[in-house]
Amino acid sequence: MGLTKYKIGDLVTIVDERNNLDIRDFYGININKEFILTVANTEGLDETKYKVVRKNRFVYSGMQTGRDKCIRVSMYNYEKPILVSPAYTTFEVTATDVAIPLYFFMKFLSKEMDRYGAFCSDDSIRSNLDWDVFCDIDIELPPLQLQQKYVDVYNAMLANQQSYERGLGDLRIVCEGYLDNLRTKLPHKKIGDYIELLENKNEFNEYNLDNVRGVSIEKRFIKTKADMKDVDLRPYYIVKPNEFAYVTVTSRNGEKISMAFNDTTETYICSSSYVIFKCRDENKLLPRYLRIYFERSEFNRYARFHSWGSARETFDYTEMKEVCIPIPDISVQRAIADIFESYTNRRSINEKLKAQIKDICPVLIKGSIEEARKRGDVING
Repeated sequence: MGLTKYKIGDLVTIVDERNNLDIRDFYGININKEFILTVANTEGLDETKYKVVRKNRFVYSGMQTGRDKCIRVSMYNYEKPILVSPAYTTFEVTATDVAIPLYFFMKFLSKEMDRYGAFCSDDSIRSNLDWDVFCDIDIELPPLQLQQKYVDVYNAMLANQQSYERGLGDLRIVCEGYLDNLRTKLPHKKIGDYIELLENKNEFNEYNLDNVRGVSIEKRFIKTKADMKDVDLRPYYIVKPNEFAYVTVTSRNGEKISMAFNDTTETYICSSSYVIFKCRDENKLLPRYLRIYFERSEFNRYARFHSWGSARETFDYTEMKEVCIPIPDISVQRAIADIFESYTNRRSINEKLKAQIKDICPVLIKGSIEEARKRGDVING
């Protein structure tokens, strides 16, 4: 037998399980079809209204499919249940006599499927792909044995990536252990004595749009999402290698502070609303060492607690200078920074591995389709 064509609605069943298990892990899904911890404030919410997601269960959102050219759907692969917003649709592949759930998900890891979902979206402002329209989409499936063959290839790649990811956790624990040990043994000093405010502007237009960056709550420099048409870049601040940039506003920011450390050899420019600073003497305080403290969740909490204002709460540079950390001998700083750098390098490799796995899924699907076609023509289910 070759390929068989089905409607998605013939393969899946909505599962609307609400939270009566005292689960506290709130997640959403992004345009990369990944589960992400929600950054929204969940204090005071009625947790019983949230939907439970178990292993092999899918989460779907048809909102903004046309705008983002992405079908937001993801399959949960872990043992511990999580929660998602009641606005999501949760479902399972129940026609397991013709569809392996993971193979079904692999079908959605392609730009072709995303483009088709965008094409099927309505003409509203949000360009939604409604559930009934999603269910009416045709999907071609090879025989189960052939599906399993390509799922096995995908699982092997995924197992290698997840093994690599577990090693990341070990490195992070080692680094955190060193820092916690220093916190108990050394006096804490204000970083204001070691850092210097910078206000160097791009007044000669030396740097252009390619150099413009924003900062994220993940403590990374990111390419700006702002509309830069006709924007004068001369007032923008220059951020050289080994310098820091942060946004003072911390309200409505997922209890985090947006900041980043320029660990590249490139020079960036960013909005003059940002605060730019550097370590005054790198023989006394290593910027790579200071960066580790900024990446810790404790610092996010500290910055939020010491933010002031009414409509907008800000963590000003005067408050930044009051941050206290243990400052050991420079050789110790360098050793800890080297461990953390190994961690960040491996984390970057891990992200590339995940991207490669996602990119190879369409290749696997194409291979399974071509192999099935050799066995027979497409028939309707």
